[in-house]
Parts: sequence; structure tokens; C-alpha cells
Amino acid sequence: MIVLVTGVSSSPGYKIAVKLLGRYQVVGTYNEHRVEIPSAELVRVDLTKNPAELIRNYKPDVLVHVAAIGNVDQCEEQPDLCYRVNVVASRELIANAYRVGATIYYLSTDYVFDGERGLYTEDDVPRPVNYYGLTKLLAEEIARAFGGAIIRVAWIYGAGPGRANFGKTVVDKLRRGEEVRAITDQWSAPTLNTIIGEAFAKLIDSKFTGTLHVVGPRMSRYEFAKAIARYFGYNEDLVKPIRLADVNYRARRPRDSSLSNRRAIELLGIPLNDINYALSIFKKELEETT
Repeated sequence: MIVLVTGVSSSPGYKIAVKLLGRYQVVGTYNEHRVEIPSAELVRVDLTKNPAELIRNYKPDVLVHVAAIGNVDQCEEQPDLCYRVNVVASRELIANAYRVGATIYYLSTDYVFDGERGLYTEDDVPRPVNYYGLTKLLAEEIARAFGGAIIRVAWIYGAGPGRANFGKTVVDKLRRGEEVRAITDQWSAPTLNTIIGEAFAKLIDSKFTGTLHVVGPRMSRYEFAKAIARYFGYNEDLVKPIRLADVNYRARRPRDSSLSNRRAIELLGIPLNDINYALSIFKKELEETT
């Protein structure tokens, strides 16, 4: 069975592809940054050009669509590009995957919610407050229209390739004895990339359909940075509190976009709310790469 994973140079895409190896024949796409994934076939593709050709060439049994512009401020500053990548390219890719009979999994985000109350369930109505969240919601609706599953994640961190992430930055700074400024009044659910990969392997194995929140426990960035310092044995006093208003973001951030993971815990059997479980994997993987 062929599983096509888009965006394998991203943090979640890479871990999903790695976790699927040995189970399925994995084809991974990347655009600018090539990564090495032994036993996977990697292909460089600009999904805004001709995603239909990609689907025709590989005729996947499963599409895991991860590729997107995930920089929230970039989406606010370059809305046309963001729309072309996150919505138009997704529509063409998903529609063509549907035509060849592929099962569709779409990776989405907590930022589809407005953040006014937090711990959103899969049944709550989205209401994004920034352009990135809007494009992800539009792509969700496209995937859903073609019978696809929606897997929402949040505040992804971990070892491996991909954009810089908060968890890795915290570890690097604390290791050097540097201060970490972390926001106290914004909450979400930090989620380890390796756990996302493990979850996708289980979801594809079980032929999951519907919407699912695969996220860690509700925390502020300040609480998360403190947890990292404690687990790794670094000086917690180096973690300094700041407010969301102290950060000059271009795009508005939801105050509390945390997602309820109760359904995912019951379905997957992964201890998603155990931050030390996730940090133990994170620490081990960092040690293996240094």
C-alpha cells in the first residue's frame, strides 16, 4: 500500500513518514529542503504547480497532507501566497487523490479556533482570528467534503528537521545558561512531533475517519518552558515570564486555543496528557542527535 506524505521536510511530516516506514510504501514530497529518510521515496514538488501530476504518477492508497505555510505572521503578510499554498494547492491535491480512491488525512491546527475559552472539542465550531487559521479551516472543509479525516495538532516541538520550534529553542538556550522569555497568558497544547507520527500510524492502521485532536496537555509557553527545565535538569530561574502583549506579532494570536484530547487518548491509547512521557522521548532523541 502506497502512502503519500506531503511536506516531509517539516517537523510533523518527517516524523509521520518515519513512523510509517516498515508498515507501508512511503512516498514523501518536499519543496525547498530535502531530508534523508531511508527506505522512503522522496520527490521534490511545488504543490502550487501541478499536484494532479503527482497523484497520477503515484496513485497513492493514502494521502497524508501536511505541507503548508505554517508561519502565522508570513500568512498575514503574504495572504495571496498563503491562500495558493494552503487552500488552492490543497484543493487540487485532495480532489485528485479522491479521484484515484485514496484515503485522505489532513493535518490541521488549533488556530482554527478563536481562543476565547480553550479546551475545544472536535464538535466545537471553529472561528479563526488570523489568516493562517482561516486558510487551514478552508482546507479542512475541502478535505471533509471529499471524505477526509481531519487531525488537529498544536504547538509542535521536537528533534529532527523542520522550522525552529519553541521546545528545541528552550533546550538550546537553557543548555547555554541563557534566559528564556516565555509567555504566561497564552495557552495551547504543546505536542511532540514523534507522538504525532505514532498517532498517524495508528490512525491509518485503523482506517480512522472523522476529526481528532492529537495534542498534549493544556499549558502556557511559560509552563511548558518550566516543565522542560525541570525534566532536563536546567535552572528554572532562567525562564522569565512575559505577556502576550510584550511580543510584536504581526498576526493576532488566540488567547487560549487549547484542544481537548480526551477522544484521542481513548482511541489511541497514548498518554497525551503526560508531559514527562513526551519530554522523555524528546530528551532521548536530542541525545541521539548530538
